[in-house]
Amino acid sequence: MKILFQGDSITDGNRYKSKASEWDKNHQIGHSYVYIVTGLLGMKHPERRFEFFNRGISGNTVEALAARWQTDTLSLQPDVLSVLIGINDCLQASARRVKDLSASAYESEYRKILTECRKQNSDIKLILMEPFAYVEQQKNNDSSVALRKAILQSEQKAVRRLAEEFHAVFIPLQEVFDEAAQCAEPAYWIWDGVHPTEAGHALIAREFLKATSEIFGISDSPIC
Repeated sequence: MKILFQGDSITDGNRYKSKASEWDKNHQIGHSYVYIVTGLLGMKHPERRFEFFNRGISGNTVEALAARWQTDTLSLQPDVLSVLIGINDCLQASARRVKDLSASAYESEYRKILTECRKQNSDIKLILMEPFAYVEQQKNNDSSVALRKAILQSEQKAVRRLAEEFHAVFIPLQEVFDEAAQCAEPAYWIWDGVHPTEAGHALIAREFLKATSEIFGISDSPIC
């Protein structure tokens, strides 16, 4: 089973990307939630021989992701595809003072790449993760904060709609981080308002494994 993780810096995790570094198996997955997920799945089910791929790239918007979709997604022919994208779209839109809060362009581009996956493999398992942030952590004036929150919320609604449309697993994350902030300050989980800390990535990994237990056949049985 080929399992591919796609997204931006939150997924990227500073992984090695050059062809010359492919021999170095310690740094292909990066140090994001992907590392935690793949480690636990691989440990739990060595007999399944999962193949894990991380193709997240820091700074990507959904448009940038679409531009490399053939090379970094379709050519890999994944059986399972997980996508977490949207925070850079949100940041760029708010910086441009975008007035359209429907996230229509974001949703349209996202729908396009998911459709291409379904055309290639009608049985592909899709996992769509909700973009999230602590917008208050950003150093902007009140109007910028309000706009950024509105754009992010519109993207979150769009991802939920797409998950329903494509019969994908939807993983809500904003509420998870909001609840975690009741136990420790927001920066403990998301240090700059956008990028999770180690503890934040562990939260994402926990939610991912909970939501995908049926896809991966996760059980509480001993190893092997």
